[in-house]
Amino acid sequence: MHMVKLCVGVSSFEELESYRDERAHWWGANYGEDVHVHRTRMMPKRREEMEGRSSIYWVIAGSIVCRQQILQLAPYTDAEGKDYCDIIMSRELTRVVPYPKRPFQGWRYLRPEDAPPDLGDAGAAGNSMEIAAELARLGLL
Repeated sequence: MHMVKLCVGVSSFEELESYRDERAHWWGANYGEDVHVHRTRMMPKRREEMEGRSSIYWVIAGSIVCRQQILQLAPYTDAEGKDYCDIIMSRELTRVVPYPKRPFQGWRYLRPEDAPPDLGDAGAAGNSMEIAAELARLGLL
């Protein structure tokens, strides 16, 4: 089981890449330097089947455009006693075939058979990403 989440405040794949180095430090988390951390309010009930086997698929500008492998889902409680879930991910971002997604709050489960396929070699993806995004918007992908 995967997770899909809006990448709020991020307008492009490249912008997300630039943030991943800073995220763990924003949250005051200490999970090491080789990870990207995102904090969310709710812990997935299907945590056991996700850790180390799933990815988070990021929605940027109305389309799922990339994914990151979920390494761990760690509980976190702040100084005020509020519980959160730290999504600890691989630093590697993998582009996927863009798939349109309407806005929603929080995160949603994404079945493996519904997940968009990886785009392939990111180095050759420049124009391919734009073309694939337009085809997806037209409902042809």
